[in-house]
Parts: sequence; structure tokens; C-alpha cells
Amino acid sequence: MTLRTDALVVYKRRPARITGVADKIEIITADGQSKRVRDKDVTLLHPGPVRTLPGDDVADIGDDTLAETWELLDGEVTTLTELAELLCGDTSAESLWQAWRVRDDGLWFEGDGDTVLPRARESIDSDRSERDRKANEAAAWDGLIARLRAGRMQDEDRKPLAEVERVALEAQPGSRILKALELPETPESAHKLLLRLAYWPESMNPWPQRFGLTLGEPRHAVPDLPDEERLDLTHLDSWAIDDAGNQDPDDAIAVDGDMLWVHVADVAALVTPDSELDLAARERGANLYLPETTWPMLPQAITDRLGLGLAEVSPALSFGMRVLDNGDIEDIRIAPSWVRVKRISYEDADTALDEPPFAAINAVTQRGYDKRMTNSAATIRLPEVRVRVTDGVVDIRPLPSLRSRAMVTNAMLLAGEAAARYADANVIPFPYSTQAPPDSIETPETPAQMWAYRKKFKRTQMQTSPELHSGLGLPMYSQATSPLRRYLDLVVHQQLRAHLRGAPLIDHEGMVERIGRADVLTGAVRKAERQSNRHWTLVWLQQHPDWRGEAVVVDRRDRRGTLLIPELALDTVMSLPPQLTPDETLTLRYKGANFPDLSASFAIDNE
Repeated sequence: MTLRTDALVVYKRRPARITGVADKIEIITADGQSKRVRDKDVTLLHPGPVRTLPGDDVADIGDDTLAETWELLDGEVTTLTELAELLCGDTSAESLWQAWRVRDDGLWFEGDGDTVLPRARESIDSDRSERDRKANEAAAWDGLIARLRAGRMQDEDRKPLAEVERVALEAQPGSRILKALELPETPESAHKLLLRLAYWPESMNPWPQRFGLTLGEPRHAVPDLPDEERLDLTHLDSWAIDDAGNQDPDDAIAVDGDMLWVHVADVAALVTPDSELDLAARERGANLYLPETTWPMLPQAITDRLGLGLAEVSPALSFGMRVLDNGDIEDIRIAPSWVRVKRISYEDADTALDEPPFAAINAVTQRGYDKRMTNSAATIRLPEVRVRVTDGVVDIRPLPSLRSRAMVTNAMLLAGEAAARYADANVIPFPYSTQAPPDSIETPETPAQMWAYRKKFKRTQMQTSPELHSGLGLPMYSQATSPLRRYLDLVVHQQLRAHLRGAPLIDHEGMVERIGRADVLTGAVRKAERQSNRHWTLVWLQQHPDWRGEAVVVDRRDRRGTLLIPELALDTVMSLPPQLTPDETLTLRYKGANFPDLSASFAIDNE
């Protein structure tokens, strides 16, 4: 048949009517658009004349009619005209369009041009099952989206919502559900939806997983302690001073005249470079301390064997140094040792700090502190709290500023300086901790001044060459006193032990690789800890909806300011009256929390 005006054609699988024939074919489509197309772009169905285009719905041809027609053809090839006659009883434009749609549907018939071929029964049955499956899936999907739009969730919805949970945990970048709901495909948006649907409780802490940290305890076998010569320091009165309830005592202090000894759990005696245990610790970077649990970087068996004071006599790597009156250190000694350690809490040590042996320890360590202050070490004392969760109940307790805690800190910093000086003098590849000084040195005294000064400090850097650590007021420093809890502290011990034995050292390239990997992981660990503490603080506020308490203005920018709530160590930003200035205090009343963005809202309480 020849293409001519008012003929019915198929264009892009939709009906169209020819309105003109020239160098190109002019058509009008079912949605009223006029187009100029090539003759090969259309398929002629009916010569016309056609004034009204047929619809594209074939629902009125039921399965019984289709099955009967299929059986009549008995596998014989036919034409669209004959198919229209069999299906509709005539060959009108409408019937030919219906026949074309049936063939295009592809379930019962197939072919091209004017050819129609009945399909095999097994192909029909297979495709029908697949179509039914897809139809059921589509219906289930539509039902799911309708429920979620209404803020409802059924038990069977938990499985598909797992993809939204993966977005909330930053385990995948996008979500079909979020897209269908026209919501941003972000972790915050996913978090909000999961809370709104009660898929997650408000107490759900996503931050450790969101930072991609390895959770769970490593379960590698722990070797026996090697048989080696150790310096006998069991005659010293050594003390492990920790928070009450501490389960991983990894350092202890003793003095022998003006000789300070810092004993550290000898983890490198069991965890050698590139061993399974070392790789497991390297994968974690540090212990992850969460309010609800602790995930260690090493198996608990290592702490059980090496924790100082957990046995009558403990193996240690001991750092000895003579601390001069001006705070300088000399006569540095480092050796594997045997020590006898007593455990005591900071609170109990604080009450006995002016009595032997703590008075002597405090006097020696104070020299190091005085020297660091002379070197413009930062003195920033902002409120700190300890957040713990037991059976869903949050407990927040302030960490008091105890002299015993400062004494232990001073001792650990002296040991870190001694380790760095020893490594530098002996040309040992080492992870040094450095920090560039701020643009101006200050001595902040008020909360607002400390808040501002803290922001001026550069980020601490780990590197292979010793440089100034401005915040600590030390010309060189390396963290060396927590090998049970921090991977680079363990590397420090591995290098020192290898040097003492004359064994091969981790070379410069290996040290750079370890520092780079640990820097990324420990940064993620610390962020996860901070965000988790803030999360559980918001949960605590939800558990205490009538809370009101004191806050201090620590920053002011136009009409908004940052307030610090000392009893919670929580900062918040809110609009402030114009008369309030930094370091002024006011009373706040809790209003609500936004868990996805970790913010709390408060009102000024004028009662």
C-alpha cells in the first residue's frame, strides 16, 4: 500500500495520521504534535481515510479471545489484517491498530512488517509468569511508597528499607526509595526517614559505621611471651592510676630519687611487625571507645596477659629518665622489664597526692610541666564529661580537674619526649607527633578565650622527622604510652625493642605507610567517638525532657552565639539577646533534638 494523506501509520510505537506527503511525510501524533518524518520512520497500517486516531489500550481484548485466536492459527504465519479479522471481526483502522498492539505486546504473537507468527506455548507461559512477577513487584512497590509517604511501615517493609539504612550508614551512595519519595539521597535524609518510620529508634548510633570503621574484637591467636632477659624493677613502688573501672591499664609510674620510671605494657613483645595481630591492629588504628561499648584494636587476651597490675608481676617496656630541676631530661634508659604494679583510681590518688609516694612522683613530673609552660604550652581547660550507656540508659558525669590526672599526663608526656629523643639520637625510623605554633601565643583564662584559642591551633601531624609540638611545649615528642590502645604507640614499641635487640627495623618507607594509614584511621576513630558522645548526650536530653541548666557564651557573631553547657560538655548555637556578651552565663531550657544533624535546640529560661 502507498502512503497517502489520512492514512493510519505507526510512528515510534504510537498511532499517527498522515497529513501530507512530499519530500518528507507530514504526520500528526496522538498527543497532537505535527512532525515531518522519513517514510522509513513510519509503518502503514490502514490506507484511510482516518479522521480520529485510535487509542492504544488493548485491555478490551481478553485472554480468552487471544488464546482462541492463537489456537486457531495453530502455529501458522498470518498477517496483521487477518489477525485483526480474527480478533475484532473486521479490518477497520481501530482493529488493525489493536492487532498491531497485540503483536507488539509480544506475549502471544511476534513478527515484523505485516507478518504475524504465533509463539510457542512454553515461551508464552514463561513470559506470562515473568510478567505476573513484575506486576506483583510493581504493585508491592507502589504500596510501599504509598505507605512511606504516609509515614507508615509494615514488617515486610523492613527488607526493602535496608537500602535506605545503607545510605544512612554511608555504605551506598543512593536509594531508589529516597528518589521515589523525592527526598535527597544523603545520609541525613535517610536518617530522618528511618526515624520518622520508627525503623530506627532515636537511640540508634550510626556514627561508627558511617565512618567505615572495623567493629568487633579481633580473634587472632596470641603467642606466648618470649623468653628474654628483662630488667628487674620489681623493687620500685609502681602505680597504675586510671579512671575507676578501667579495664586496660597500660601504664604505671614510679620514682627512684630524681629518676622517673614510666612502665608501659610490653605489647610489642607479643605483636611483631606484619604479624596477623599487627595487621589487625593496623586495620583499626586505635581502640574505639563508645558510650555503649568498646571495640579494641587487639584481642582481649593481650590485655589480660600484659595489663599492668593485673598480675602480681607484669612484663613492661620501661622508660627511665632523670628529670632535672629545670625540667630537662637526661640519662634516658629504655628496657624490657619486670614490674610490680598497684592499681589506684584518680580520685583515690588525688586524696593522697601530698603523701608518699605520690608527693615524690608529683614533684618530679611537675618539673616537666613547668618547663612546658615556660615553652608556651597551651593551657586549655574546657569542661569534659564521661558518657556511658547501660541497658539503654545514658549516664553523663563530669570529669573533675584532678591534680592526680595532671600528674599522670605530665609523666606520660615526659616518657613521650624521652622516646622521641632516644629515637632521634639513635637514628631510628619513628612516628613523631608535631604541631605548628598558632599565629600568636596566648594565655587564655576564661571559657570564651579558651574556646577561641583552641581554634587557632594547627592540626597535629604525624611524621618521620622530629619537630616542635607547640601545643605541648615540647621540642620533639612521640606518643609511646598506650600500645594497647593506639597503633602508632605500638609501632614505637616495635622499633625500640628491635633497636635494643639489634634486630631489623621498620624502614622509612614502611614507617611512612604506617603513619599514613594510622592518620586516616585514628582521625575517623576520634570523629566517631566525638559524634557518638554527642549523639548519646542528645539521647540523655530526650530522657530528661524537663532539663534546664547553666550555659556560658563562648562566641558571639551578630545576633547568634555559641553557648557551652558545662555539665554536658555540649555546645549549641542559637539567637541571643543583644546584651549578652562572651563569658556571660544564662539558664537554658531544653526544647528538642535533631538526631540526623546532631543538634539540640534550647530556649533561654527567664524564670
